[in-house]
Amino acid sequence: MSDRLPLAGKPRRIAVFRALYLGDLLLAVPALRALREGFPQAEITLIGLPWAASFAHRFRRYVDRFVEFVGYPGISEVPVNMERIKPFLDAQQAYGYDLVVQMHGSGQTSNAFVLALGGRTTAGYTIGTFSAASRALTWSAPYPTDQPEVLRNLGLAALAGCAHLDPTLEFPLCAEDRAEATALLSGLPRARGPVIGFHPGASRPARRWPTAYFAALADELAREVDGAIIFTGGPDEELIVQEVVDKMTTRPLNLAGKTSLGGLAALMSRMDLFISNDTGPAHLANALATPSITIFGPTEPRRWAALDRANHPFIQQSVACSPCTYRDCPIDQRCLRWISPQVVSAAAQELLKRKKYDATSQHSHLAHSR
Repeated sequence: MSDRLPLAGKPRRIAVFRALYLGDLLLAVPALRALREGFPQAEITLIGLPWAASFAHRFRRYVDRFVEFVGYPGISEVPVNMERIKPFLDAQQAYGYDLVVQMHGSGQTSNAFVLALGGRTTAGYTIGTFSAASRALTWSAPYPTDQPEVLRNLGLAALAGCAHLDPTLEFPLCAEDRAEATALLSGLPRARGPVIGFHPGASRPARRWPTAYFAALADELAREVDGAIIFTGGPDEELIVQEVVDKMTTRPLNLAGKTSLGGLAALMSRMDLFISNDTGPAHLANALATPSITIFGPTEPRRWAALDRANHPFIQQSVACSPCTYRDCPIDQRCLRWISPQVVSAAAQELLKRKKYDATSQHSHLAHSR
């Protein structure tokens, strides 16, 4: 077993397995870019969750083909249905991948699936005592538990022999995205100060800063910097956002459930600051180079925070029970409750000050985009 894919005999068909969500895929884009640069003539297939079909299309310069993951024993993202799995594996084996990259965690459960795809060669991480599946990988390395996720993914590209390992995130926008953002901004209350976005939702309740804190923070920034306030959220986060809005004295623009992914990204690209929990849109702000603050609770900033801490700082309160993997906090959510709105407000105002916000030019820009 070597630690690097030989440069001779480059693969014609590559499959990357990463059946995860928005933030996870954004943090995999640098690795997909590295694979494209390393193997410019190869066809690259992303095997992912159904929602990622549109993501793969957006990143078609790096991904040529998308295959929906139908589930596999031990992988929790999709319910196991053996009647679907066998024909799926038969089809993938018949397709004939030259290289399959396991980019779905430590490999403890996902290496077996990657091997079942029948690729000529395989690459991935392993953890703990090597399982039979992990030992069967063509190229493997110990799972780097102490690295940021984006570097961890790039490590797999390096394992596959790629040399250009740029960790910069990206998210391309199209004309339709920008047109959607322009239409959405028509409802933004006029303000002389910066445009500030807030995202109070997160997939796990344990990751959500209290709604009363978001309301207090938005009101304070509206008052202190004359900010125009925008709330974002997915269709399943409308109630959370409305709960925040109901607690406010300022009138914000509530766009929860009203944006496509591309429209959200174009909207965020016009913001001066984006404040959110540790969730997918936080990584989107990084990819768009929109200054942002991420509020961390039970998850690890070492793994999930942006590498550029100057423009994308994070705030976290150290507590004895963090990090944890609970979906709902079994005690009092102290890791988030102990972060006051005043602390986040001070960080936000400092970031805006360093940005040297030009109220006149920004107001003109927004007026032009409406």
